[in-house]
Parts: sequence; structure tokens; C-alpha cells
Amino acid sequence: MKEIHRVSPVYFKGTPLKIENRDNWEVVMQYDEEATGPYLVDLSHKPRFDLQDAQLDHLKVFGMTLPEAYGSSVVENGILASRMNRTQVSVYNLAAGDKAAMPAEKGVTDVTDATACLALIGEQVFSICEKLTALDFMDPGQTPPFLFQGPFSHVPCQIVTLSRQGEDSGIILTCSRGYAGAMVHSILHAGEEFKLGPAGEDRFTQWMNGL
Repeated sequence: MKEIHRVSPVYFKGTPLKIENRDNWEVVMQYDEEATGPYLVDLSHKPRFDLQDAQLDHLKVFGMTLPEAYGSSVVENGILASRMNRTQVSVYNLAAGDKAAMPAEKGVTDVTDATACLALIGEQVFSICEKLTALDFMDPGQTPPFLFQGPFSHVPCQIVTLSRQGEDSGIILTCSRGYAGAMVHSILHAGEEFKLGPAGEDRFTQWMNGL
């Protein structure tokens, strides 16, 4: 039986220095000559799920209590859950290794292969974002982690702000798979003056562990 080869919709021009095979994905862990930051990291291989249920307040996913307020997010043990509306929560397994489990709850859809996922991390993240969207990531009324749903480079996206702490600042962005190439081009172009460059998953894991 032939195994399925899963391919990320994201392409970087950098030369991979370290690659891991994970759940039929080729995951770049490190690029040759990674910049000093900020960084753009492809996380499209990370399992992502959409949960819809009329009784979300009574559910747990991967053992964690789901956020109640619309636009709020919680992170526990590498699981990021964001409340989209009354009946819908997005769930990202950012710590997944090989053969990540599907949540056992009913109403769960695996959206991993239908979407692209990127992390934008580093001190100048929000200066880059200002070039690409009118969404106010620095709104003092918002406390990280929080979710925005709106246009980013004119593309409908889900964007979770995980940190606004200087060089530890960072967001995670998802959009439909077909927009991946244009999204990467727009972000890298907007970040040129800040020396934005691609980085592998090791850089993202190091950043997450430091939050």
C-alpha cells in the first residue's frame, strides 16, 4: 500500500538544513543561514481542527476547558483553542509529534490540509502587521492570547496574538490553502526592511518554550 505524501502549501526559498518526516509531512526544522529575526515559520503541518457545537460551554477538548468569551484564546500543553462565536472553536495542536490524535468530541472537522498556517515571531512583528491589515493588535483592551478574524493582506484569516512582549512578540495566522503563496510573498515583502526571513520549526519551538 502506497503512503500518502502530504505537501505544505507554503514554500520558502531558503535551503533546509534539517528535515524531519512526520505523519507523512516533510517538516523543515532549520534553514541554512537563518536570520537573527524576526522570523516567518511554516506550521501548516500542525494539526488544526474546527469544533462546532451548540453546547460548547460544557465541552473539553484534549482535556482543556474551552474559552467562553468571543475572540478569547487559551493555551495549555501546546494546545491553542480560540472562541470564534457562540457555537464554534478553532483548536491548533502546536505541540504535536508523530500521529497526532483527533479530538474525540462530536462536531470536529480536521482542517489541517485545507488551510495554511504561519507563525510570525520577533520584535518587529506588529510593525510588519501594520503594513498588511487595519486590525489593531496593540489594542490595550485585548490581553494575549486573543483571536482576530478579519482581512490580512486582503485575505480572510484567523490570527491569534500569543505575545506582545518585545522580541518575544508573535502571532499565528491561518488562511485557506490556496492563498498560501500570495500570503507568504506579501508578508516577506512587508518585512524586508526589518530583515524578516524564514525559519524552521526548531525556532518556533524555542520561542514557544520561552513564553
